[in-house]
Amino acid sequence: MKPLPFHHALKVKEDVCFGCTRCMMICPTGAIRINRGKAHVNPDRCVDCGNCMEACPVNAIVIEQDDFQKIYRYKYRVAVVPSVMIGQFKEEITEEQIYSILMELGFTHVYEAEFGSDILHEISGRYTTYADRSPVISSFCPAIVRLIQVRFPSLVQHLNLIKPPLDITAAYATRQLIENGARAEEIGMFYVTPCAAKIAAIKSPQGESKSGFDGVINMDFLFNLVHKTIVKQKQKGNSPIPPHRNLSGEAVVWSLTMGEAPHMPGRSLAVDGIHNVIEFLEKLENEEIHGIDFLELRACDEGCAGGILGSGNRFLTAERLRHRAESMEGIASHLKQEIQAQGEYLRHNLKLERIEARSIVKLDDNLQTAMEKMEQIQDLLKKLPHVDCGTCGSPSCEALAQDIVQGKADLSRCIFYQRRQELLDSRNAKINLERMIKVWGREKLEGS
Repeated sequence: MKPLPFHHALKVKEDVCFGCTRCMMICPTGAIRINRGKAHVNPDRCVDCGNCMEACPVNAIVIEQDDFQKIYRYKYRVAVVPSVMIGQFKEEITEEQIYSILMELGFTHVYEAEFGSDILHEISGRYTTYADRSPVISSFCPAIVRLIQVRFPSLVQHLNLIKPPLDITAAYATRQLIENGARAEEIGMFYVTPCAAKIAAIKSPQGESKSGFDGVINMDFLFNLVHKTIVKQKQKGNSPIPPHRNLSGEAVVWSLTMGEAPHMPGRSLAVDGIHNVIEFLEKLENEEIHGIDFLELRACDEGCAGGILGSGNRFLTAERLRHRAESMEGIASHLKQEIQAQGEYLRHNLKLERIEARSIVKLDDNLQTAMEKMEQIQDLLKKLPHVDCGTCGSPSCEALAQDIVQGKADLSRCIFYQRRQELLDSRNAKINLERMIKVWGREKLEGS
Protein backbone atom coordinates (compact mmCIF):
# COMPACT_ATOMS: atom_id res chain seq x y z
CA MET A 1 0.00 0.00 0.00
CA LYS A 2 1.34 3.41 -0.96
CA PRO A 3 2.09 5.53 2.15
CA LEU A 4 0.02 8.61 2.85
CA PRO A 5 1.48 11.81 1.38
CA PHE A 6 3.64 14.09 3.51
CA HIS A 7 2.18 17.38 4.64
CA HIS A 8 4.38 20.27 3.53
CA ALA A 9 4.59 23.65 5.22
CA LEU A 10 6.67 25.31 2.50
CA LYS A 11 4.76 26.72 -0.47
CA VAL A 12 5.84 28.58 -3.62
CA LYS A 13 4.05 31.83 -4.47
CA GLU A 14 4.03 31.57 -8.25
CA ASP A 15 3.02 35.19 -8.71
CA VAL A 16 6.29 36.23 -7.01
CA CYS A 17 8.69 33.52 -8.22
CA PHE A 18 10.73 34.42 -11.29
CA GLY A 19 12.63 31.16 -11.71
CA CYS A 20 16.11 32.20 -10.57
CA THR A 21 17.00 28.52 -9.78
CA ARG A 22 18.63 29.33 -6.42
CA CYS A 23 16.13 27.17 -4.54
CA MET A 24 16.51 24.35 -7.05
CA MET A 25 20.29 24.30 -6.85
CA ILE A 26 20.44 24.33 -3.03
CA CYS A 27 17.71 21.77 -2.32
CA PRO A 28 19.40 18.78 -0.60
CA THR A 29 16.95 16.20 -1.97
CA GLY A 30 16.57 17.53 -5.52
CA ALA A 31 12.89 18.26 -4.90
CA ILE A 32 12.61 21.41 -7.02
CA ARG A 33 12.25 21.85 -10.79
CA ILE A 34 11.64 24.89 -12.98
CA ASN A 35 8.64 24.77 -15.29
CA ARG A 36 7.20 27.73 -17.22
CA GLY A 37 9.65 29.97 -15.39
CA LYS A 38 8.41 29.00 -11.92
CA ALA A 39 9.75 26.75 -9.18
CA HIS A 40 7.75 23.58 -8.56
CA VAL A 41 8.28 21.27 -5.58
CA ASN A 42 8.00 17.50 -5.78
CA PRO A 43 6.14 16.64 -2.54
CA ASP A 44 7.61 13.12 -2.44
CA ARG A 45 11.14 14.52 -2.24
CA CYS A 46 10.73 17.63 -0.07
CA VAL A 47 11.77 17.32 3.60
CA ASP A 48 10.77 20.91 4.60
CA CYS A 49 14.32 21.78 5.64
CA GLY A 50 13.80 25.41 4.59
CA ASN A 51 17.01 25.82 2.58
CA CYS A 52 14.96 26.99 -0.39
CA MET A 53 13.19 29.65 1.68
CA GLU A 54 16.51 31.01 2.93
CA ALA A 55 17.96 31.08 -0.59
CA CYS A 56 15.01 32.81 -2.30
CA PRO A 57 15.89 36.47 -3.07
CA VAL A 58 12.27 37.62 -3.49
CA ASN A 59 10.50 35.76 -0.63
CA ALA A 60 8.54 33.63 -3.08
CA ILE A 61 8.73 30.64 -0.74
CA VAL A 62 6.61 30.96 2.38
CA ILE A 63 5.42 28.86 5.29
CA GLU A 64 1.77 28.00 5.67
CA GLN A 65 0.82 27.95 9.33
CA ASP A 66 -2.16 27.98 11.64
CA ASP A 67 -3.97 31.23 12.35
CA PHE A 68 -3.18 32.46 15.88
CA GLN A 69 -6.91 32.95 16.47
CA LYS A 70 -7.28 29.17 16.44
CA ILE A 71 -6.15 29.05 20.07
CA TYR A 72 -9.43 30.66 21.19
CA ARG A 73 -11.40 27.59 20.15
CA TYR A 74 -10.23 25.97 23.38
CA LYS A 75 -10.83 26.67 27.06
CA TYR A 76 -7.34 25.52 28.01
CA ARG A 77 -4.79 27.00 25.62
CA VAL A 78 -1.31 25.53 26.07
CA ALA A 79 1.81 27.03 24.46
CA VAL A 80 4.71 24.61 24.14
CA VAL A 81 7.64 26.94 23.50
CA PRO A 82 11.14 25.88 22.41
CA SER A 83 14.03 27.14 24.51
CA VAL A 84 15.47 28.81 21.41
CA MET A 85 12.61 31.31 21.54
CA ILE A 86 13.75 32.35 25.02
CA GLY A 87 17.28 32.63 23.63
CA GLN A 88 16.11 35.10 21.00
CA PHE A 89 15.60 37.74 23.70
CA LYS A 90 18.35 39.74 25.38
CA GLU A 91 19.52 38.20 28.64
CA GLU A 92 17.97 40.93 30.81
CA ILE A 93 14.53 39.70 29.69
CA THR A 94 13.63 36.70 31.85
CA GLU A 95 11.67 33.64 30.85
CA GLU A 96 9.12 34.61 33.51
CA GLN A 97 8.44 37.87 31.69
CA ILE A 98 8.05 36.02 28.41
CA TYR A 99 5.67 33.48 29.96
CA SER A 100 3.65 36.34 31.46
CA ILE A 101 3.19 38.02 28.09
CA LEU A 102 2.27 34.74 26.40
CA MET A 103 -0.51 34.41 28.95
CA GLU A 104 -1.57 38.01 28.36
CA LEU A 105 -1.82 37.18 24.65
CA GLY A 106 -4.30 34.40 25.37
CA PHE A 107 -2.54 31.23 26.52
CA THR A 108 -3.61 29.74 29.84
CA HIS A 109 -0.53 27.52 30.28
CA VAL A 110 3.08 27.68 29.06
CA TYR A 111 5.61 24.84 28.93
CA GLU A 112 9.08 24.73 27.43
CA ALA A 113 9.31 21.98 24.85
CA GLU A 114 12.63 20.67 26.16
CA PHE A 115 11.01 19.84 29.50
CA GLY A 116 10.27 16.55 27.77
CA SER A 117 13.96 15.60 27.91
CA ASP A 118 13.90 16.05 31.69
CA ILE A 119 10.75 13.92 31.84
CA LEU A 120 12.43 11.22 29.78
CA HIS A 121 15.46 11.19 32.04
CA GLU A 122 13.38 11.27 35.21
CA ILE A 123 11.15 8.30 34.41
CA SER A 124 13.88 6.09 32.95
CA GLY A 125 16.99 7.22 34.84
CA ARG A 126 18.76 7.79 31.54
CA TYR A 127 18.20 9.08 28.03
CA THR A 128 16.69 6.11 26.27
CA THR A 129 17.66 4.81 22.85
CA TYR A 130 15.62 2.27 20.93
CA ALA A 131 16.53 1.26 17.39
CA ASP A 132 17.04 -1.94 15.45
CA ARG A 133 20.59 -1.07 14.38
CA SER A 134 23.63 0.83 15.57
CA PRO A 135 24.58 3.63 15.40
CA VAL A 136 21.30 4.93 16.76
CA ILE A 137 20.24 8.14 14.98
CA SER A 138 18.32 10.79 16.92
CA SER A 139 14.72 11.32 15.83
CA PHE A 140 14.67 14.84 17.33
CA CYS A 141 14.92 16.73 14.01
CA PRO A 142 11.96 15.93 11.70
CA ALA A 143 13.79 17.19 8.61
CA ILE A 144 16.48 14.57 9.28
CA VAL A 145 13.89 11.84 9.83
CA ARG A 146 12.31 12.63 6.46
CA LEU A 147 15.70 12.96 4.80
CA ILE A 148 16.55 9.42 5.91
CA GLN A 149 13.15 8.14 4.79
CA VAL A 150 13.45 9.52 1.25
CA ARG A 151 17.18 9.68 0.51
CA PHE A 152 18.74 7.08 2.82
CA PRO A 153 15.99 4.45 3.19
CA SER A 154 18.51 1.74 4.13
CA LEU A 155 19.22 3.70 7.34
CA VAL A 156 15.62 3.91 8.58
CA GLN A 157 16.20 1.11 11.09
CA HIS A 158 18.86 3.25 12.78
CA LEU A 159 16.31 5.89 13.83
CA ASN A 160 15.68 6.17 17.55
CA LEU A 161 12.03 5.25 18.07
CA ILE A 162 11.54 7.59 21.01
CA LYS A 163 9.28 10.62 20.75
CA PRO A 164 11.08 13.97 20.72
CA PRO A 165 10.84 16.16 23.85
CA LEU A 166 8.07 18.42 22.50
CA ASP A 167 5.73 15.42 22.12
CA ILE A 168 6.59 14.11 25.59
CA THR A 169 5.90 17.57 27.02
CA ALA A 170 2.55 17.71 25.22
CA ALA A 171 1.56 14.30 26.60
CA TYR A 172 2.54 15.35 30.13
CA ALA A 173 0.71 18.70 29.95
CA THR A 174 -2.45 17.10 28.56
CA ARG A 175 -2.47 14.47 31.30
CA GLN A 176 -1.94 17.10 34.01
CA LEU A 177 -4.87 19.17 32.78
CA ILE A 178 -7.19 16.16 32.56
CA GLU A 179 -6.25 15.07 36.08
CA ASN A 180 -7.13 18.59 37.24
CA GLY A 181 -10.62 18.40 35.73
CA ALA A 182 -10.25 19.49 32.10
CA ARG A 183 -11.95 17.51 29.34
CA ALA A 184 -9.76 16.40 26.45
CA GLU A 185 -11.83 18.34 23.89
CA GLU A 186 -11.32 21.56 25.90
CA ILE A 187 -7.53 21.40 25.61
CA GLY A 188 -5.72 23.09 22.73
CA MET A 189 -2.03 22.16 22.52
CA PHE A 190 0.03 24.54 20.35
CA TYR A 191 3.69 24.23 19.44
CA VAL A 192 5.68 27.37 18.71
CA THR A 193 7.98 26.25 15.92
CA PRO A 194 11.42 27.50 14.89
CA CYS A 195 11.24 25.67 11.55
CA ALA A 196 9.00 24.40 8.76
CA ALA A 197 9.87 20.74 9.32
CA LYS A 198 8.19 20.65 12.73
CA ILE A 199 4.99 22.05 11.21
CA ALA A 200 5.07 19.25 8.65
CA ALA A 201 5.84 16.65 11.33
CA ILE A 202 2.90 17.72 13.48
CA LYS A 203 0.49 17.81 10.53
CA SER A 204 1.58 14.36 9.27
CA PRO A 205 3.56 12.64 12.05
CA GLN A 206 5.84 9.70 11.35
CA GLY A 207 5.76 6.74 13.72
CA GLU A 208 2.41 7.68 15.29
CA SER A 209 -1.11 7.93 13.96
CA LYS A 210 -1.90 11.34 15.44
CA SER A 211 0.07 14.24 16.84
CA GLY A 212 -0.54 15.46 20.39
CA PHE A 213 -0.74 19.02 19.07
CA ASP A 214 -3.79 20.87 17.77
CA GLY A 215 -1.88 23.61 15.99
CA VAL A 216 1.49 25.16 15.20
CA ILE A 217 2.48 28.80 15.57
CA ASN A 218 5.30 30.55 13.71
CA MET A 219 8.04 31.42 16.24
CA ASP A 220 9.08 34.52 14.31
CA PHE A 221 5.51 35.84 14.46
CA LEU A 222 5.12 35.13 18.17
CA PHE A 223 8.58 36.48 19.08
CA ASN A 224 7.78 39.81 17.43
CA LEU A 225 4.41 39.95 19.16
CA VAL A 226 5.98 39.31 22.58
CA HIS A 227 8.85 41.73 21.91
CA LYS A 228 6.47 44.57 21.02
CA THR A 229 4.51 43.91 24.21
CA ILE A 230 7.70 44.04 26.30
CA VAL A 231 8.57 47.43 24.79
CA LYS A 232 5.08 48.74 25.63
CA GLN A 233 5.28 47.41 29.18
CA LYS A 234 8.51 49.27 29.81
CA GLN A 235 6.56 52.44 29.20
CA LYS A 236 3.64 51.58 31.48
CA GLY A 237 5.17 49.23 34.07
CA ASN A 238 5.52 45.45 34.07
CA SER A 239 2.65 42.99 34.41
CA PRO A 240 2.59 40.39 37.18
CA ILE A 241 5.01 37.53 36.51
CA PRO A 242 3.62 33.99 36.91
CA PRO A 243 5.68 31.15 38.37
CA HIS A 244 7.48 29.00 35.81
CA ARG A 245 8.57 25.40 35.62
CA ASN A 246 12.22 24.63 36.18
CA LEU A 247 14.35 22.97 33.54
CA SER A 248 17.72 21.33 33.92
CA GLY A 249 20.69 22.91 32.18
CA GLU A 250 20.84 19.84 29.94
CA ALA A 251 17.28 20.44 28.77
CA VAL A 252 17.86 24.14 27.99
CA VAL A 253 20.56 23.35 25.41
CA TRP A 254 19.04 20.06 24.17
CA SER A 255 18.05 21.49 20.79
CA LEU A 256 21.46 23.03 20.09
CA THR A 257 24.32 21.26 18.36
CA MET A 258 25.96 18.95 20.93
CA GLY A 259 22.94 19.34 23.19
CA GLU A 260 21.88 15.70 22.96
CA ALA A 261 24.94 13.64 22.01
CA PRO A 262 27.02 14.07 25.21
CA HIS A 263 24.29 12.43 27.31
CA MET A 264 23.97 9.27 25.24
CA PRO A 265 25.74 6.02 26.11
CA GLY A 266 28.86 5.02 24.20
CA ARG A 267 30.64 7.01 21.51
CA SER A 268 28.41 9.82 20.24
CA LEU A 269 28.82 12.36 17.47
CA ALA A 270 26.92 15.53 16.49
CA VAL A 271 26.62 16.84 12.93
CA ASP A 272 24.69 19.97 11.95
CA GLY A 273 23.76 21.56 8.60
CA ILE A 274 21.77 19.36 6.23
CA HIS A 275 24.45 19.21 3.54
CA ASN A 276 27.02 18.13 6.16
CA VAL A 277 24.54 15.52 7.39
CA ILE A 278 24.06 14.18 3.85
CA GLU A 279 27.82 13.86 3.36
CA PHE A 280 28.10 11.96 6.65
CA LEU A 281 25.13 9.68 5.94
CA GLU A 282 26.56 8.80 2.54
CA LYS A 283 29.69 7.53 4.30
CA LEU A 284 27.59 5.67 6.87
CA GLU A 285 25.48 4.08 4.14
CA ASN A 286 28.64 3.00 2.31
CA GLU A 287 29.92 1.42 5.56
CA GLU A 288 32.90 3.78 5.70
CA ILE A 289 32.19 4.77 9.34
CA HIS A 290 32.50 2.40 12.28
CA GLY A 291 32.53 2.44 16.06
CA ILE A 292 29.88 5.13 16.67
CA ASP A 293 26.97 4.34 19.00
CA PHE A 294 24.80 7.45 18.67
CA LEU A 295 24.37 10.21 16.08
CA GLU A 296 22.83 13.59 16.85
CA LEU A 297 21.92 15.03 13.45
CA ARG A 298 20.42 18.49 12.96
CA ALA A 299 19.32 20.02 9.65
CA CYS A 300 20.16 23.59 10.74
CA ASP A 301 23.50 25.13 11.71
CA GLU A 302 23.72 25.38 15.52
CA GLY A 303 20.68 23.11 15.74
CA CYS A 304 17.31 24.76 16.33
CA ALA A 305 19.02 28.12 17.00
CA GLY A 306 19.54 28.22 13.23
CA GLY A 307 15.90 27.49 12.36
CA ILE A 308 14.46 29.57 9.53
CA LEU A 309 11.80 31.06 11.81
CA GLY A 310 14.36 32.49 14.21
CA SER A 311 14.47 36.28 14.50
CA GLY A 312 17.97 36.59 15.95
CA ASN A 313 21.51 35.55 15.15
CA ARG A 314 21.88 31.82 15.74
CA PHE A 315 25.28 32.12 17.42
CA LEU A 316 24.04 34.74 19.88
CA THR A 317 20.95 32.64 20.58
CA ALA A 318 23.10 29.58 21.29
CA GLU A 319 25.40 31.63 23.54
CA ARG A 320 22.47 32.98 25.57
CA LEU A 321 21.03 29.51 26.03
CA ARG A 322 24.37 28.14 27.22
CA HIS A 323 24.66 30.99 29.71
CA ARG A 324 21.12 30.25 30.87
CA ALA A 325 21.92 26.55 31.21
CA GLU A 326 24.87 27.34 33.49
CA SER A 327 22.51 29.05 35.94
CA MET A 328 20.04 26.16 36.11
CA GLU A 329 19.93 23.96 39.20
CA GLY A 330 17.67 21.24 37.83
CA ILE A 331 13.98 20.57 38.10
CA ALA A 332 12.17 21.19 41.38
CA SER A 333 11.26 18.32 43.71
CA HIS A 334 7.51 18.87 43.28
CA LEU A 335 7.91 18.49 39.50
CA LYS A 336 9.81 15.25 40.01
CA GLN A 337 6.90 13.99 42.08
CA GLU A 338 4.39 15.02 39.39
CA ILE A 339 6.44 13.25 36.73
CA GLN A 340 6.73 10.08 38.80
CA ALA A 341 2.97 10.15 39.39
CA GLN A 342 2.51 10.02 35.64
CA GLY A 343 5.38 7.56 35.15
CA GLU A 344 3.38 4.56 33.90
CA TYR A 345 1.31 6.68 31.49
CA LEU A 346 4.39 8.49 30.13
CA ARG A 347 6.42 5.32 29.68
CA HIS A 348 3.51 3.84 27.75
CA ASN A 349 3.47 6.88 25.43
CA LEU A 350 7.20 7.32 24.84
CA LYS A 351 7.81 5.05 21.89
CA LEU A 352 7.19 5.66 18.22
CA GLU A 353 5.95 2.96 15.89
CA ARG A 354 8.23 1.83 13.10
CA ILE A 355 9.12 4.62 10.66
CA GLU A 356 8.76 3.52 7.05
CA ALA A 357 11.20 4.17 4.21
CA ARG A 358 9.85 6.25 1.32
CA SER A 359 12.70 6.02 -1.16
CA ILE A 360 13.03 8.60 -3.95
CA VAL A 361 15.85 6.57 -5.43
CA LYS A 362 13.67 3.61 -6.45
CA LEU A 363 12.99 3.87 -10.18
CA ASP A 364 10.27 1.22 -10.36
CA ASP A 365 8.54 -1.34 -8.15
CA ASN A 366 9.52 -4.06 -10.62
CA LEU A 367 13.21 -4.91 -10.16
CA GLN A 368 13.77 -5.78 -13.84
CA THR A 369 12.18 -2.51 -14.99
CA ALA A 370 14.20 -0.57 -12.44
CA MET A 371 17.42 -2.13 -13.75
CA GLU A 372 16.46 -1.23 -17.32
CA LYS A 373 15.78 2.37 -16.26
CA MET A 374 19.15 2.51 -14.52
CA GLU A 375 20.82 1.44 -17.76
CA GLN A 376 18.84 4.15 -19.61
CA ILE A 377 20.11 6.74 -17.13
CA GLN A 378 23.69 5.67 -17.71
CA ASP A 379 23.21 5.92 -21.49
CA LEU A 380 21.67 9.38 -21.15
CA LEU A 381 24.53 10.59 -18.96
CA LYS A 382 26.93 9.80 -21.81
CA LYS A 383 25.04 12.34 -23.94
CA LEU A 384 24.83 15.05 -21.26
CA PRO A 385 27.61 17.60 -20.56
CA HIS A 386 27.94 17.09 -16.76
CA VAL A 387 28.08 20.83 -16.09
CA ASP A 388 24.95 20.90 -13.86
CA CYS A 389 23.97 24.36 -15.11
CA GLY A 390 20.26 23.98 -14.33
CA THR A 391 19.21 25.49 -17.67
CA CYS A 392 17.11 22.41 -18.39
CA GLY A 393 14.98 23.10 -15.31
CA SER A 394 16.54 20.21 -13.35
CA PRO A 395 19.30 20.74 -10.77
CA SER A 396 21.88 18.45 -12.40
CA CYS A 397 22.54 16.32 -15.45
CA GLU A 398 21.90 13.20 -13.37
CA ALA A 399 18.57 14.64 -12.18
CA LEU A 400 17.58 15.39 -15.78
CA ALA A 401 18.44 11.82 -16.79
CA GLN A 402 16.26 10.50 -13.96
CA ASP A 403 13.43 12.84 -14.97
CA ILE A 404 13.66 11.61 -18.56
CA VAL A 405 13.39 7.90 -17.71
CA GLN A 406 10.47 8.71 -15.39
CA GLY A 407 8.67 10.46 -18.25
CA LYS A 408 8.88 13.92 -16.65
CA ALA A 409 11.29 15.52 -19.14
CA ASP A 410 13.09 14.85 -22.41
CA LEU A 411 16.64 15.18 -23.67
CA SER A 412 15.78 18.20 -25.79
CA ARG A 413 15.65 20.33 -22.64
CA CYS A 414 19.47 20.24 -22.46
CA ILE A 415 20.84 23.38 -24.09
CA PHE A 416 24.05 21.59 -25.09
CA TYR A 417 22.05 18.87 -26.83
CA GLN A 418 20.01 21.60 -28.54
CA ARG A 419 23.14 23.28 -29.89
CA ARG A 420 24.34 19.98 -31.32
CA GLN A 421 20.98 19.51 -33.03
CA GLU A 422 21.12 23.02 -34.49
CA LEU A 423 24.56 22.37 -35.95
CA LEU A 424 23.07 19.44 -37.83
CA ASP A 425 20.03 21.42 -38.99
CA SER A 426 19.52 25.13 -38.32
CA ARG A 427 15.75 24.68 -38.53
CA ASN A 428 15.92 23.07 -35.08
CA ALA A 429 16.58 26.51 -33.55
CA LYS A 430 12.90 27.50 -33.68
CA ILE A 431 11.83 24.13 -32.26
CA ASN A 432 14.34 24.45 -29.44
CA LEU A 433 13.11 27.93 -28.58
CA GLU A 434 9.60 26.57 -28.05
CA ARG A 435 11.04 23.78 -25.92
CA MET A 436 12.83 26.26 -23.68
CA ILE A 437 9.70 28.40 -23.38
CA LYS A 438 8.09 25.37 -21.70
CA VAL A 439 10.85 25.48 -19.09
CA TRP A 440 11.40 29.20 -18.62
CA GLY A 441 8.25 30.88 -19.92
CA ARG A 442 7.89 33.17 -22.95
CA GLU A 443 8.56 36.40 -21.07
CA LYS A 444 12.04 35.35 -19.90
CA LEU A 445 13.19 34.04 -23.28
CA GLU A 446 11.68 36.68 -25.51
CA GLY A 447 12.45 39.58 -23.20
CA SER A 448 8.91 40.95 -23.30
